[in-house]
Amino acid sequence: MAIACFGEMLWDVLPTGKQPGGAPLNVAVHLRNFGLEAQLISRVGHDDLGAELLAFVESKGLSTKYVQRGETHLTGVVKANVSNTNEVTYKIVQPVAWDYIQYEPALSDLVQGAEAFVFGSLAARSPVSRETLYRLLQQAPLKVFDVNLRPPHYSRDVVQYLLRHADIVKLNHHELTEIMDWFGASPAEETALEWLAHRFQLQAVCVTKGADGAALWSGGQFYCSPGRPVAVQDTIGSGDAFLAALLRGLLAGQPPADNLAFACAAGSLVATFQGATPAISESMVRGLASANA
Repeated sequence: MAIACFGEMLWDVLPTGKQPGGAPLNVAVHLRNFGLEAQLISRVGHDDLGAELLAFVESKGLSTKYVQRGETHLTGVVKANVSNTNEVTYKIVQPVAWDYIQYEPALSDLVQGAEAFVFGSLAARSPVSRETLYRLLQQAPLKVFDVNLRPPHYSRDVVQYLLRHADIVKLNHHELTEIMDWFGASPAEETALEWLAHRFQLQAVCVTKGADGAALWSGGQFYCSPGRPVAVQDTIGSGDAFLAALLRGLLAGQPPADNLAFACAAGSLVATFQGATPAISESMVRGLASANA
């Protein structure tokens, strides 16, 4: 059974050159790094950048069967500012091909048969992809919401809709503060995660905190894990590797505390490389985790 990852695939344009990116693409690559099957649902343009992205996906051992090709809009591009290695900022071009992911019966078959369905808020910025996402959410068995609040590419109403239709939610500490502020509730981690879990009937909710690690609410209990001290190259893709690792453990039924520690180590490991999708492995992550235990 594959894990279906829905949304943007694009090029991150950095001072050092362009790198393949987009949270769903990054998560899919890291799921594959950890030995899981993943399928990408996205859209690229009929252009050189699109062809390069498809070739990259295939080089990572992933299928492009569910990546649509569009004639009208160009492949997505994001300009990343990495002057602050711990807080990357983005300028996201719009509209681009992944804003127009079309609903197809084949996508329905894939999602219904998947082990999990991973999606984010960025791909819901445009009506076409948002409508496709909403339809697929009605059919997914396990829905994993990777919150990705990139101003001005989201609305409160859409994010709340996605929260209501999720089973598992991952967000960063900035996003947790903003969302809790919408409801006039405290952003303190332990109470906020429990509040979100009860409010939206979530199986698990996790907040990442960069170098300070992460916290997880699962099964009625709160867990936290410290960050791993590493020499940071850039943090692009660290949260995506974290999510792939966390999802791997959740699906395998690993103890939450062990799973969270492994996911934190995965995110830290990716930060030691340039780019979002280095060729990491489970053994590399465990090596970092044990070295900093």
